[in-house]
Amino acid sequence: MKRFMHKSNLITLIYKDFRLEWRNKFALGGVILYLISTVFVTYLAFDGVIEMRTWNALFWLILLFAATNAILKSFIQEGENRQLFYYPLTNAREVIGAKIIYNSALMIVLSLAGLLVFIAFMGNPLQNTPVFLANMLLGTVGLASVLTLVSAIAARAKNNFTLMAILGFPLVLPLLLMTIRVSELGLSGGSFAAAAGDVLIILLIISIAVVLSVLLFPYIWRE
Repeated sequence: MKRFMHKSNLITLIYKDFRLEWRNKFALGGVILYLISTVFVTYLAFDGVIEMRTWNALFWLILLFAATNAILKSFIQEGENRQLFYYPLTNAREVIGAKIIYNSALMIVLSLAGLLVFIAFMGNPLQNTPVFLANMLLGTVGLASVLTLVSAIAARAKNNFTLMAILGFPLVLPLLLMTIRVSELGLSGGSFAAAAGDVLIILLIISIAVVLSVLLFPYIWRE
């Protein structure tokens, strides 16, 4: 059997993740409920009046915790018996690639939903919507890429939640700082040209996360 990335296997694994998510709808519902309730509590705390920089910081912090809750279960929800079943049928790169693609798509949906809820409660301060949306999509893909690898590592340890927090925070922090900076340009009306340097750094972080996942996950997969 060939042990290389195969398109049909990748699509099958992505579809499998979708079916698992749909079967466990309560988990996704819990993340959506978290988004809505957190934004509502923020609205009550600030009486619906909030300055631009605070709006931006709170939006990304809420999105970060939503991403952590949504992606942590990526590998934890699949027991050892199921992973043993996958082992002769596919390879590690296909598994981690499918997880990153699926989690990125999931985070894009959650980020768009979170943005709509945030605007509904806290107002719409966006002055350059294309810059903000492009940065949001890049940021959520970056969060999904980094946290998917962390989830894979944490799933092999017994102390999953603690390890996820310890490994995830220092890896996510640079990405989060860059996305917040570019988001401020979108909120203040800045152009794509002004954000080019920071966007390049975000793309570099995403590339590093994907490359590390492809290189390191096979060793985790064999354990």
